[in-house]
Amino acid sequence: MTCRSCGLQGLRKFPAEIAIHFPRLDDIAEPHVFLFPTLLVCPHCGAAEFTVPDAELRPLVKDDGGGKV
Repeated sequence: MTCRSCGLQGLRKFPAEIAIHFPRLDDIAEPHVFLFPTLLVCPHCGAAEFTVPDAELRPLVKDDGGGKV
């Protein structure tokens, strides 16, 4: 696979656990969104990527603008 950042071949797959926190202080009481994705990591430049599944994506893009920095 090709890295989207540096264009070199050789992305490696790693299982991961990620907790996404809401950035605004008024969302401090919101629970974290937990993901267990497969990370694709470039051994050349260190770029990493993963996809957020639909069920976990919904709370991150709620109508009131939650998750926008």
